Amino acid sequence: MNSDGKVLSVNLAVPEASTAKSVGVTGINKRPVEHSVAVRAPGPKTTGLHSGLVGDQIFDIKHHGGDDQAVYAYAREDYDWWQERLDRDLPGGIFGENLTTMGVDVNGAVIGETWRIGRDLILQTTFGRVPCATFQAKMAEPHWVKTFTQANRPGAYLRVITPGEVRAGDQVEVIDRPAHGVTIADGFRAYHGDRDLIPAVLAVDELPDDLKEFFRSRLS
Repeated sequence: MNSDGKVLSVNLAVPEASTAKSVGVTGINKRPVEHSVAVRAPGPKTTGLHSGLVGDQIFDIKHHGGDDQAVYAYAREDYDWWQERLDRDLPGGIFGENLTTMGVDVNGAVIGETWRIGRDLILQTTFGRVPCATFQAKMAEPHWVKTFTQANRPGAYLRVITPGEVRAGDQVEVIDRPAHGVTIADGFRAYHGDRDLIPAVLAVDELPDDLKEFFRSRLS
């Protein structure tokens, strides 16, 4: 199962002040680095290493990071789509992603599919990125959370299956895709109110446990 996709840039946090949340500092501002970056499972969300990328920083550890959000990927093609609509330049990393990709159908990825990046690194998609107040403040666009949600181009969080290193230019190869067919975009739509999709999303074995609880509560 091949892919012509690649990593355009690997982005690490450059911490900056934020008034959006009580944490006061945010790591959403990420900038490309030229060197290779080690990637490993960070452990539990609030007590582990937070980000899967060595050298990255996460400050809102209640809502971000941990094994199921170890890595965040966003497609350059989606950035280009946003640039046309917002009429502004959007460099890789401004959405807070660790990996800016090209030639990878990030939103159309099946939840639980695995990617080999470079020689050793294997990642598995878990869910889309749910926009928050920090993202709203960073973008300074009116009603940004609503706009981002309606577009259904959330990008994908990934967990680390096999640790390794990543750098700009690495090939991204989809090496396994579950047969259930439920995509990152489907999960995002279900999360934001499409109840018809919830049973299919709940049936996905690779869905993070906290999201299984969330969707069960929605059905009940």
